[in-house]
Parts: sequence; C-alpha cells; structure tokens
Amino acid sequence: MTTKELIERRELAHRSNDGIEVTLFWSKASNRVTIAVYHARSATALEFDVDGADALDAFNHPYAYAATRGGHGIAAPRGVTIP
Repeated sequence: MTTKELIERRELAHRSNDGIEVTLFWSKASNRVTIAVYHARSATALEFDVDGADALDAFNHPYAYAATRGGHGIAAPRGVTIP
C-alpha cells in the first residue's frame, strides 16, 4: 500500500470487542478494500485486501478471510502506522 493510499483511505466501519479492533477501509486512490485487525493484548495487527462484494462478511469474520486471503501480520504498537 502506498503512502497516498494510506492518506486517502476512508474508514467505512469499525468495531471493538474484548481487546480486538476490526476496521474496514476503502482507498479512493486504488479502489481497494482492506480489513485491518488489531489485537491489543499482544500488540499485533494484520491487514489484508478483500473483494468489495465480500467486505461486510470479511469485516464480521476477519480471521476466516485472512487465512484464505494471505493476510500479512504486522507487529506494531497501537498508533504506529506501517506503510
């Protein structure tokens, strides 16, 4: 993901439960839809692309989609952006 995509991406949905935050993003620059998951207890995150038609289902079941979509894990403290 380019810096421009990070700047221009919009949060479409967000939920938090039991230390896990899930966010659905759309990037205007590339028309990409991504799901970002942050796990507070382990301070780890993952993000993966998803087809727009599957966005809501992936938002509700991110770990199932990450396993099939090649989600990449990112170990970073909350608030740190990794391009």
